[in-house]
Amino acid sequence: MSAEPKKQVAVALHYDKGSGAPRVVAKGSGSLGAKIIEVAKEHDIPIEENEVLAGALSHVELGDEIPAELYKAVAEVLVFVLRMSGRAP
Repeated sequence: MSAEPKKQVAVALHYDKGSGAPRVVAKGSGSLGAKIIEVAKEHDIPIEENEVLAGALSHVELGDEIPAELYKAVAEVLVFVLRMSGRAP
């Protein structure tokens, strides 16, 4: 018996400082997930690979704010993104 390969899951977040929690603006798995990652790379958007967090965020409806229980994990990703883009020490 062979295991099926896992489908790659991608979730894109948008955050405007002062406008509440980050929102899920795109999500998908398989070819759609790969396309989200491709578009992010084309626009030099930093990518953080976190399978567990992506899985949890994939259950959030498009346009909705992330749930409070994911704030800490997403905050850590935002710090990573800000450092990668040179906007944080």
